[in-house]
Amino acid sequence: MAVTGFWPIYKNLKATLDYADNPDKATDRRYLDDDLYAALSYAENDNKTDRKMYVGGINCSKQNAYAEMIAVQRRFGLRGKVVGYHGIQSFVAGEVTPEQAFEIGKATARKMWGDKYQVLVTVHLNTDNLHCHFVVNPVSFKDGTKFQNKIGDHKELRKVSDEICQEHGLSVLENSEFYSKGKKKEYWANKAGRKTHRDYLREDVEYCLSFATSPKEFENQLYALGYTLDPVRFSVRAKHWERSVRLANIGFTKEIVQAQLDRNAENRYHLFTLEYRPPYRPKKFPLEDELRKLEFSIDHSYDAATVFVDTLFYLVITVIQIAAELADVMLLSPDLRAAEKDLKELISDYHFLKENDIHTVANLQANIDESKAQLSDLDRERKTLSNRIRRPKSPEDENKNKERRKAISKQMKPVRERLRRAEKILKKSPHLYELLKQEHELERKARARYLNRSR
Repeated sequence: MAVTGFWPIYKNLKATLDYADNPDKATDRRYLDDDLYAALSYAENDNKTDRKMYVGGINCSKQNAYAEMIAVQRRFGLRGKVVGYHGIQSFVAGEVTPEQAFEIGKATARKMWGDKYQVLVTVHLNTDNLHCHFVVNPVSFKDGTKFQNKIGDHKELRKVSDEICQEHGLSVLENSEFYSKGKKKEYWANKAGRKTHRDYLREDVEYCLSFATSPKEFENQLYALGYTLDPVRFSVRAKHWERSVRLANIGFTKEIVQAQLDRNAENRYHLFTLEYRPPYRPKKFPLEDELRKLEFSIDHSYDAATVFVDTLFYLVITVIQIAAELADVMLLSPDLRAAEKDLKELISDYHFLKENDIHTVANLQANIDESKAQLSDLDRERKTLSNRIRRPKSPEDENKNKERRKAISKQMKPVRERLRRAEKILKKSPHLYELLKQEHELERKARARYLNRSR
């Protein structure tokens, strides 16, 4: 049995390639793309391949695979950001020998890509699970067409792998769920300790199902948490999501939800006396309270030049921290709850604004323009020094100009970092404004319901 995976290698070429003049010589390292070179180097690692006994090329030589791939790319021209693809075929521990894994890997690569593309195939022996690596040139050596990497190609790779494994008498995964792009993003986010919007939704659905006793109660409570439920498709959506999420895709089919609602209804007395956690009905409204303290209105037009961008960051940070510290306070907007994962970065952005005395969007734009002008002046001076270095009047003059150029490069680094930070904040601030506006709308509706109940 073999499990497959396949992903693109992103990065632009660092410099113009010059291979055609000397096709028999390996391309100089400085002319190679970082990601493609790293993937090939990793796949060829002597410590993992038993000193390259299990390294082979399909439509390219194993000794010079990277140079030959770059030559094809240069001949037809690189288009887009993808400079290669990296695939894996991993076998169950003890099911194959290195020789068998190598033969299966080469057969898989030939059938999958061999008619048009160059592929480096290796077997790594450094884990209990023997596994093949494929590094595929995305540009066809036949006609220069680009490999499209559609979802069907991932399914086809697994199908080809299964067929060849069966030919070699190996088992295959039956009825296994395909690893889609969306789930891959979720996997890596969770591995990095972050939550996705699906994770927050899953927690909120579990919370609602801990007390709701009917479909209507379940829908109303989701609405109170900032979601809208489509009862036909049984999907949920928050305001700023690009698309809705089917509850079945996060483990809550209609049957599972209805069964839990029925159990809650049957155990209503037990639920109310011993284990009942009431629906979240806010009595505290942190954003409205902070707006009142600051005498700040969130309802103004974001296009106005007087928008206080530092106040937007301050408010987002403050309400997230209040909700985290107080047990009886919950953020009402799912999108604002999801922003909690970026709290450290938001705090860092806020400190940047205060340190640079930036209050409004106009101030922020002026800071960006100033950084660009400063970089332009420094870059112009550095180019002048480079020209002098190429035509030095004396060795002393050359050394002096080199030192000055080095100092200017060092001076440019913090200016670039400041520019990147300011541009990122400028791009981020409209989204923060929308998050605050959404939270404020939900708070006002919740406050109105609270006041009606109190009468």
